[in-house]
Amino acid sequence: MASEEASLRALESLMTEFFHSCTTNERKREIEELLNNFAQQTGAWRHCLFFLSNTQNEYVMMYSLTVFENLVNKMWLGLASQDKMEIRSCLPKLLLAQHKAMPYFIRNKLCKVIVDIGRQDWPMFYHDFFTNTLQLIQSPALASLGLVLLKTTSEELACPREDLSVSRKDELRKLLLEQVPTVLGLLTGILETYGDKHNVIASTPPPSPTSGENMELLGSLFQGSQYSKLICQPMATLDNESQQLCCLVLECLAHLFSWIPLSTNITPALLASIFHFARFGCDLRTKAKTGSFISSSTSSSSNGQLDPGTLAPTSNGGGRSVQQGGDGSKVERARLGVLAMTCINELVSKNCVPLDFEEYLLRMFQQTFFLLQKMTRENNAHTVKTRLQELDESYLEKFTDFLRLFVSVHLRRIESSPQFPIVEFLALLFKYTFNQPNHEGYFACLDIWSIFLDFLTTKIKSRLADRESVLNRYKDPLVLLLREVLNRIQFRYNQAQLEELDDETLDDDQQTEWQRYLRQSLEVVAKVMELLPSHAFSTLFPLLQENLDVYLGLQQFIITTSTSRRLNISAENDCRRLHCSLRDLSSLLQAVGRVAEYFIGDVFAARFNDALAVVERLVEVTCYGSQSSLYDLETAVPSVLKPDLIDVHAQALAALQAYSHWLAQFYSEVHRQNQSRFINLITSAVDATSPLVTAKVPEKLLLSACHLLVSMASTVRPVFLVTLPAVQNVFSLITENQTRRLPQEAHMLVCRALSNMLLLPWPNLPESEQQWQSRSSNHANLVSALTRDYRDVRGTASQPPRRPHLDDMKTVLQQTLPVLRDIVDSISGESTKSRQLCYQSLQECVQVSLSLFPVFIQQPDVTDEMLSFFLTLFQALRVQMGVPFTGQIIHTFLSMFTREQLAASILQEGSAGCRVVQKFLKILQVVVQEPGQAFKPFLPSILSLCMEQVYPIVAERSSPDVKAEMFELLYQVLHQNWRYFFKTSVLASVQRGGAGEDAMENEAQFTAAMQAFGQSFLQPDIHIFKQNLSYLESLNSKHKLYHRLFRTSMLFHFINVLLQVLLHKGHDLLQEEITLAVYNMASVDFDAFYSAFMPEFLNGCQGVDANQRAVLARNFKLERDLPSFTQSVHRLVNDLRYYRLCNSSLPTGTVKL
Repeated sequence: MASEEASLRALESLMTEFFHSCTTNERKREIEELLNNFAQQTGAWRHCLFFLSNTQNEYVMMYSLTVFENLVNKMWLGLASQDKMEIRSCLPKLLLAQHKAMPYFIRNKLCKVIVDIGRQDWPMFYHDFFTNTLQLIQSPALASLGLVLLKTTSEELACPREDLSVSRKDELRKLLLEQVPTVLGLLTGILETYGDKHNVIASTPPPSPTSGENMELLGSLFQGSQYSKLICQPMATLDNESQQLCCLVLECLAHLFSWIPLSTNITPALLASIFHFARFGCDLRTKAKTGSFISSSTSSSSNGQLDPGTLAPTSNGGGRSVQQGGDGSKVERARLGVLAMTCINELVSKNCVPLDFEEYLLRMFQQTFFLLQKMTRENNAHTVKTRLQELDESYLEKFTDFLRLFVSVHLRRIESSPQFPIVEFLALLFKYTFNQPNHEGYFACLDIWSIFLDFLTTKIKSRLADRESVLNRYKDPLVLLLREVLNRIQFRYNQAQLEELDDETLDDDQQTEWQRYLRQSLEVVAKVMELLPSHAFSTLFPLLQENLDVYLGLQQFIITTSTSRRLNISAENDCRRLHCSLRDLSSLLQAVGRVAEYFIGDVFAARFNDALAVVERLVEVTCYGSQSSLYDLETAVPSVLKPDLIDVHAQALAALQAYSHWLAQFYSEVHRQNQSRFINLITSAVDATSPLVTAKVPEKLLLSACHLLVSMASTVRPVFLVTLPAVQNVFSLITENQTRRLPQEAHMLVCRALSNMLLLPWPNLPESEQQWQSRSSNHANLVSALTRDYRDVRGTASQPPRRPHLDDMKTVLQQTLPVLRDIVDSISGESTKSRQLCYQSLQECVQVSLSLFPVFIQQPDVTDEMLSFFLTLFQALRVQMGVPFTGQIIHTFLSMFTREQLAASILQEGSAGCRVVQKFLKILQVVVQEPGQAFKPFLPSILSLCMEQVYPIVAERSSPDVKAEMFELLYQVLHQNWRYFFKTSVLASVQRGGAGEDAMENEAQFTAAMQAFGQSFLQPDIHIFKQNLSYLESLNSKHKLYHRLFRTSMLFHFINVLLQVLLHKGHDLLQEEITLAVYNMASVDFDAFYSAFMPEFLNGCQGVDANQRAVLARNFKLERDLPSFTQSVHRLVNDLRYYRLCNSSLPTGTVKL
């Protein structure tokens, strides 16, 4: 005893020293080693039992429990049965004797160790494990301790980790499911006891305000609900201890509901009790003055008071009862509501609902919507907004989660039920949405409306017969929704909230808070427009008109002097009103643009007049903006009004661009009739755009104008477009004035527009009227003007140039090549004629680029740009370039990329050099995919480059980008050129009755490629692993890869590697894909797999004995269907890991039976 006392004092001293701020890291390592060595000793647990019983030091307690945890989870099998019995007896006694004095985290850890023992030994050796827990729950003084054990049992036994065999996991789940009715009955009893007992004390008879408020119901929600009275009872007044206990019960239920199936074990009485506590969240007395629900950092302390994620005892370490202030009890009441809603959400999140549970589900929704009604009811004391502001934020989040789950998972089940008044529900959801206290809550509610609108759209599309009756049912709520969402994006109605939104900081999606708010709102507007086009248009268009009148009226306030143009609005109030009106106009223009898609296609004729009114108005406003040059005005508040004026002008152009598909359809409808109206629209639009194409215009406005020009040229394609004076002006600007060059992005867009006007076929005209000859000549002149400086570089670049000259040349290359690449890219999907003309114009530039390539091979930033250009050429124009010239390009590249050049580039990961190699490999991918024999002569050198030059460099390095491209190239070589390796056709193979005897050529290269794939499965990069596994599966499905040479020499190696990856949890995210690949490989010859591979694989497995191998073999069923095979693989992997863990934990010399 004395020596144990001394050991305890020494341990306390060591632990205190370890956690002292002055202790060095070296000393900490020494102490750690000492403690680990002590824990490894046989019988260390006896000392730890003494320490636990006789210390007040929390560090020592935690260390001692960690020793027990390690013993139970890793060494239990090798422990003497007498010792196990002693531990099973001592630890629960220790818990019962000291749980009140222990800090909560020590108590929870001790509970976890006891549950871990139960996980190993219940029911065979620890038969009273679960009954002890149930007895504790039934004992009033120890109920909270029993609930902690119950929750830990649910966490550790229902979904155990992989340190158990599959059969044991199945056994535990079965045992727990047998206990579920008893457990749920006990928990229901506790909730009912506290609900009823305290209701008697707290209830006030009518006509008291408390009762009266709660009894006012939405009657139709409760037809036939026998439990409606329970939920209407006055709220319970709970003392602190009762609250803590009820919180524990609800936490247990939330975890139980996460894994037990929906069934009649979840009784109406239990549901009613949970809903009773859910009401605590919408009781206005619950919110603490300090803010929302107390977070874990503020609510957990060493006296045992707990945050929501942990389990609280009812007293502190010294046995004193806990005193809480008023705010604390409010927070606890709110917490009851949050936990109750968590339980409800766990149930509602389950999509698979048995038939006998559907009635319960309906009852749950009825009860939840009573809560929704309670939260959205106005009275003299509270508006809906203030009521929701008073509620706890966590509770509101949980409630919104419930509504989202209800609409997304269950609405289709409930919507047609006569007992569920869907329209009244939507009215409540409307009030809930538009009274949210913060933006995040509002966004979450808009998401719910989007899900509902998608549901409605799908329903209407599938039931065209009664489309009108369905729409009429929902018309009023949808019109209200549209109007309110539109009001919410306008400063006129919602200025205070909109000014809070940040419009500067970009989030992960590269949008500001304001842009996100507007985008989500406009998505709802668009979805309503799809369902109710005429109603939506008649709501939206007048709003636009109203704000446009203000904008168009600014003309009268412009004062022009000899030196400036000024907007004569200076009063602060007028400026503020103008700012709000311009912001609203900008938003409404975006709304009008967003709904453009609902005027085209089948409904073009029916909605023609509405669309025409919009387009005419947009053309008018863009012309007005450009003529008045409002972006260039001096204003009283330049930092506010100038950006507003620029934004409105840019948004008007963008909205007009959104109607380009409508204009294209208009053009095709009127091409043989009177076109004057169409010509006027296009001419005016181009007249509005052309003056903005200059470097003097703010970039936001310039880019909007350029994008509109591109849409006119590419989507609408009017035959007269290129002849318009405004377009001729743009041609002159781009081709003649290289000194006043536009910013690069705008320059590229304008060049694309001009090129497309000349290259793209005109709609509605036969080939003979396309005027290809004159257009080809004009296009050649355009390209010639754009590339004048670039072509001049060739004459001066025969030698590696000197520095100053080199920089000038690089600038010319980096300005010209992106433009050419963009021109080619924009016609890549067009007709052969367009591509032919494009290549004719570019031919000289391509020759120049090829001749410059060797000169700049040591300049990776320039080579990167050049290869991007060549890659686009190969993707779009390889047929037009012809085989001889394409061959010349490939030959040049292959000769330039020596092993040394490749190594230098690849070793600088993420550099321009690395990108050059990637693009080179991409070009080769395009080449090997080309059908026919033209490029087949290059296959040997491409394979040689891959396997002998690139692969040795990347094999042992991460180099993810180059590696991904190299493996894709290998895959394309194999997939597109299968007969380069296997001459026999598929038909001949089938006729011969198998594919195993195929004549094979180039076997060495095929084998090297397969080995490279196999090697990649041994490396940690999960993206390469996933990509390459999918390539092998694709080659098997298209070419029967696993049936050929692969089958005789490689198949078992690959299966072995994939099983080892599963065993070592190398790529757990890809379990399904790996198992499917193993199945596909095994299914080539199941007999060989079961008779040859499996015995060989199991014999090669280290860390298991002969008996365990026999069990593993026996459990791997000789099934040939995918589900059974998958189950067997998972079982094999799990049990093999488990046996290894067990065997590694046994003491040396242990005899295994």
